[in-house]
Amino acid sequence: MAGGIPVLLPNEPTILDTYVRMIDGLVISGGAFDIHPSVFGDDDLHETVTVKETRTDFEIGLTETALDTNKPILGICGGEQLLAVVLGGKLIQHIPDEIDNALAHEQPNPRNEPGHDVEITTDTLLHDIVGKTAIPVNSAHHQAVKDVPEGIIINARAPDGVIEGIEDPSRNFCIGVQWHPEFHISLADSLLFKAFVSACLT
Repeated sequence: MAGGIPVLLPNEPTILDTYVRMIDGLVISGGAFDIHPSVFGDDDLHETVTVKETRTDFEIGLTETALDTNKPILGICGGEQLLAVVLGGKLIQHIPDEIDNALAHEQPNPRNEPGHDVEITTDTLLHDIVGKTAIPVNSAHHQAVKDVPEGIIINARAPDGVIEGIEDPSRNFCIGVQWHPEFHISLADSLLFKAFVSACLT
């Protein structure tokens, strides 16, 4: 719909360089699993955490290689969390345990419906793309980005303060969002994919 051609990349860590040469940009999709907390320097393992260490190792290597070559990157949900970790950030392992009066980030209603709004930070690439200071999003996560290193921008937050988006302004296109724009909850989601594909073509 956005004008790109999706290519699935099998989990084969020995040919990361080949993969990155093949593609014009990288979408990190995430999934129903978490990053092992040892990856971002946390000694504890929350009881709700489910890991797929082989896939995580592959996606970390793939993301690092894409960053090294300045390929456009879009991280979605768990993909945003992985991008944040690769860039030097840490994660909240379980939102209800760390955020007071947290929203239902694992929304009870269907994923093709909005779960809550997010506030978009002005003077960010994400704001330039969506042209809004608030948009409705769906929500399907129990973890979130906890902090980001210097130079990485937080471009979106939920009303309860949970980080919903990050970007690296030093790169051509490097954005992570905590929601699932592939569900096209609003026009902003379509605009995000179009901007990503446009960056891949430049």
